[in-house]
Amino acid sequence: MQIKSTTILKIIALITLACVPISGVDFYTELIGKALVFGIFAMSLDLLVGYTGLVSFGHAAYFGIAAYSVALMSPKYSAASLWLTLPASIIISGFAALVVGLFVLRTKGIYFIMVTLAFAQLAYYIFHDTPLGGGSDGIYVNVKPSAEIFGFTPFDLSNHTHMYYFILAALLLVYLFLNRLLQSPFGKVLVGIKSNEHRMQSLGYQTFNYKLAAFSISGALGGIAGYLYAAMFGFVTPELLSWHQSGNVLLMVILGGMGNLLAAIIGSFTFIFLQEIFSSLTKHWQLVMGLVIVLAVLFVPGGLAALPQRIKSALQKEEYKNE
Repeated sequence: MQIKSTTILKIIALITLACVPISGVDFYTELIGKALVFGIFAMSLDLLVGYTGLVSFGHAAYFGIAAYSVALMSPKYSAASLWLTLPASIIISGFAALVVGLFVLRTKGIYFIMVTLAFAQLAYYIFHDTPLGGGSDGIYVNVKPSAEIFGFTPFDLSNHTHMYYFILAALLLVYLFLNRLLQSPFGKVLVGIKSNEHRMQSLGYQTFNYKLAAFSISGALGGIAGYLYAAMFGFVTPELLSWHQSGNVLLMVILGGMGNLLAAIIGSFTFIFLQEIFSSLTKHWQLVMGLVIVLAVLFVPGGLAALPQRIKSALQKEEYKNE
């Protein structure tokens, strides 16, 4: 059986990521771990934007809600259980997305974008302006969640290497889940809704229910990223729910290429690395980042994932002309 070149590239990329902690440099392990977390976040949004055609500008709400959930459930001076807080955070963020989806999915176009933003800002101010979220200072997770189960601890999240591999495993599981979901009849319906919702309705599909399910799943998966972020860095602030956080993850999806799970991961890595480079060069790094994004949209409209195919097509045209 012949193995596709894309499969080989995926395996090489996975092996490369698995080898990162071997370098022994905690800075790179943490940086790439952060990129992996945002890779999960970007994939969760791509389910809406790239496959269902729903451009949400409030996706950070579910990221932040999950992060605050683990912070609020964690005792101050002892470790919370990973096996309790992780599912609870996912359920809470998914339920929040379900409730919000019941309202926002009744709108379309620019109104949908603005209403998702409004709900995200509402969540932001709940945590920012009340004692619940610790105000603008946020809340610290003093002790990382414990993976202990029946007296046995398979891994220790306070260890940088263990935390990294746990995040990598989560990314792989989310990717496999979404890949399988999108290949299922449910995923095909979502793609059909993006292409022509009226036609799907005429075929008898209850498109509102499908969109609501996708919105809830997207929020729950965004919650996984939020949980991992809080566990990794040990603190959460209202900024995790802010509009610019939603904008950042949307830029990751656009930069990588919409409608492609691997592209969402590529976009998150590119964004995080560019952010790190530009912020070390100038305090006005947002201006430089904005310029790069504008140039990418203008000259690479399909995202970075489409760049190899565009180069290949250009070379083929050049060869044809020479003939």
